[in-house]
Amino acid sequence: MGPRDGEPARTVASWCPPGTGPVLVALGTWLVAAVLVGASGLLRSLRPPAPQMVLVGLTIALLVAARCWPPLRSFVASVDLRALALFHVTRFVGFYFLVLHARGELPWDFAVPGGWGDNITAAWVLVLVLFVQPDTRGGRLAYLAWNVFGLLDILGVVLTAARLAFRDPGSMRALLELPLSLLLTIVVPIIIATHVLMLWRLAGTSPARPYRP
Repeated sequence: MGPRDGEPARTVASWCPPGTGPVLVALGTWLVAAVLVGASGLLRSLRPPAPQMVLVGLTIALLVAARCWPPLRSFVASVDLRALALFHVTRFVGFYFLVLHARGELPWDFAVPGGWGDNITAAWVLVLVLFVQPDTRGGRLAYLAWNVFGLLDILGVVLTAARLAFRDPGSMRALLELPLSLLLTIVVPIIIATHVLMLWRLAGTSPARPYRP
């Protein structure tokens, strides 16, 4: 039976589509590299705009890979949307922002608005993943609303961090040291990229060329 008039055509989505293996290997390698770079102390020597350039560069590279690398292209086109959304539970890191602010290690302008915005985004997506199917009309709208809110939130967090770092680099030093350096080198690029890719999926324009190893 085809879709009803006015409803978008549904595609078969899977939590483990073709391309998952190579994508997980690449993700694991990226994570190890990010940990090693953070542990080396190399990031602590960076001054604006270098951290911002790293973040933008990694995000663009990930979006290009999602378009050009067959395993990742097939994965993002066919994986269950909830699998991409679920990564955003990492945004409960907002509670850690609040703790660091209480210790005097992060400024209020970043930690409190950004921390609560991230916590709300993470809690919202957890409810969606547990209770809302993204392949229905209502589910699609719910994921779209969350996606827009979450994207605006993360862009606001990034811009605020950049503004404060340009004004006083020392105020954002915690973001250049483990564990928060992982936000710069892996977590935030994936967050931004998955927001873009989910918008792409929700708009029904994702290319679904299958990957065959």
